[in-house]
Amino acid sequence: MSIKGEIVRIGADVGGTFTDVIVTDGLGGIWTHKVPSTPPNFEQAVLNAVAHLLAKANIEGSAVRDIAHGTTVATNAVLEHRGARTALVTTKGFRDVLELRRIRAPQMYDLFFDKPPELVERYLRFEVSERISAHGEVLAPIDPVELEKLKTTLLNEDVESVAVCTLHSYAFPEHERVIGEFLETHLGGIPISLSSEVLPERKEYERTATTVVNAYVRPVMAQYLKSMRTGLEQVAIDAPVLIMQSAGGLTPESDAAQRPVYVLESGPAAGVLAAGFVAKRLGIGNVVTFDMGGTTAKASMIENGEISYSPEYEVGATVSAGNRLVGGGGELIRAPSIDIAEVGSGGGSIAYLDAAGGLRVGPRSAGAIPGPACYGRGGQEPTVTDANVVLGYIHPGELADGEVKVDPESARRAVQDHIAEPLGMSLLEAAEGIHRIANARSMRALRSVSTERGRDPRDFILMAFGGSGPMHAAGLATELMISEIIVPDMPGLFSALGLLYSGVEHHDVRSCLLTGEELTTDSLAAHQIDMAKEIMAQFVFEGYQEKEVGLNYSADVRFKGQASEIRIPLGEQVIDVAGITDMCQSFEREHEQLYGHRSDPDNPIEVVAVRLIGRVETESGETRLRRADQLVKSPGTRKAYFGAQYGVVDTAVVNRGDLGGEVAGPLLIDEYDSTIVIPPGMKGSCDEGGNVRVR
Repeated sequence: MSIKGEIVRIGADVGGTFTDVIVTDGLGGIWTHKVPSTPPNFEQAVLNAVAHLLAKANIEGSAVRDIAHGTTVATNAVLEHRGARTALVTTKGFRDVLELRRIRAPQMYDLFFDKPPELVERYLRFEVSERISAHGEVLAPIDPVELEKLKTTLLNEDVESVAVCTLHSYAFPEHERVIGEFLETHLGGIPISLSSEVLPERKEYERTATTVVNAYVRPVMAQYLKSMRTGLEQVAIDAPVLIMQSAGGLTPESDAAQRPVYVLESGPAAGVLAAGFVAKRLGIGNVVTFDMGGTTAKASMIENGEISYSPEYEVGATVSAGNRLVGGGGELIRAPSIDIAEVGSGGGSIAYLDAAGGLRVGPRSAGAIPGPACYGRGGQEPTVTDANVVLGYIHPGELADGEVKVDPESARRAVQDHIAEPLGMSLLEAAEGIHRIANARSMRALRSVSTERGRDPRDFILMAFGGSGPMHAAGLATELMISEIIVPDMPGLFSALGLLYSGVEHHDVRSCLLTGEELTTDSLAAHQIDMAKEIMAQFVFEGYQEKEVGLNYSADVRFKGQASEIRIPLGEQVIDVAGITDMCQSFEREHEQLYGHRSDPDNPIEVVAVRLIGRVETESGETRLRRADQLVKSPGTRKAYFGAQYGVVDTAVVNRGDLGGEVAGPLLIDEYDSTIVIPPGMKGSCDEGGNVRVR
């Protein structure tokens, strides 16, 4: 019987290697499909999977209520420098802000470090003779003749997108708006990104860099969403597409097309949200999440039930994270995001020998095309997935409804020819070396969100997901001395599931400089009330009622004279006198935990920005999901290698549902979308919620 009535929801997560799609029927039923991604037309994999699942579940396209979507399209455009031909227009004297960056380098003593190339070359960065002071005084008005010359130059250079960032426009955007309106009128529809709309905050480089990235990927994202919409209409779906933001929360596709810089980390953010939901359901407050997919490994932290957030991060750095200890190695994004550290260590990461003959893994990835050697799609170089096949962790044959077929002989040949033979070691030793080096790279992400934040990982539980995460979690937990691992149901599709747990969110920020006598309830409340009115108006415009919207405030706080801030939660209500005291005390505690000290007692505290998140919850967060797919059949046993101490072991292979009480390892749990590896010395069990617990 066909399902109708707009009760169906779809979650679609596009990764560099695989695309995961989940369909829920509103009655607790769930259908899943994992397919290889289809670069450069990533939307095609989503459309194919959606059509397949709707047909499989006998669901009409008109029954779809919405599509929650996470995508790496914008991120890939930055990483691969495949964005639009972009120009930058800025105040005279600030042409080189984008190139000067900050005085930071990812490796402090690396004398050979080269800054990444600018997304906008110098000849496409243009100065305008205008200036507004920090107090709003017009020091130099805009010259109309200069704008005419600028228009002609931009047209002659065939630019595809323009970023506009003038001095102090975070507080006084008048000149920036004049320039933007002029260019929109005369450049024939070329998108114009204004820093006062993308990031109305202090700090010239951060604001410029973020606005440039937005302009650089805006045409790419707009074209992607247009193609997605066209494809959905062909299967009779006219439901809204909601894009996951880096800070969690969904936003309408129109907003994502205008400000794509806010959705760069959409897929990883969804995974952390899903982990937070599972942790809350289990009554667990402290969790370190580990998400290892085909291209990267991601880590984040949930502390006292609260997801960690970061005011900025970098795309393309060795460790992409808002980390005070590293920076300067990628494109800076000053935008609210879940605090996620990311490294180039995934199942598709390529293993190779460097010039000195040392074994390296990643960050280069085999991706979806050609993929690991074992997939038989043309890949010849060994990857982490190939190593795991050789070790016996991944079962040969069909995976993910037959979308992928694992050929163990191809994996052995790749590892033997490229690694084992040149190094004069056995095949299993080489495969174990690849596996362990991938773990070592992943540790950089895990330490970045734990020990480098002043947290002891032994106080946390490790939650592992992603297609490769459950295979590597045991070794990582041992290294971090974490006593328990949780692998949730559907780990390989967990981020897609997280999309369905999320609500619709909008973010706003007001720059300020409040300290001493100026830091009062009235001064803070004025910003809070102003932002609340604007966000409520936006939700009402999108069809939501004010009573559905939840508000959550925070502030960026620092000691006077500092150049960096810490974000402090302010709660759901407009601040009062007690709230200011609590904010200052919370800031001092967090500062001491992060940096090991507090400032002098007579050094005042400054608030430099007030933030607001407005959120409308979805209905699916508490839905009991029952898998409509068939479970993977267990073959009984498989030979697996667990290092020199244990060697090759005949290892029991079971389904998640086969686990009752604790079962001693070694044990392999085969799933539709992953394999859970429980080595000797550990025990596994399955709780009432279907989560595998490894101790």
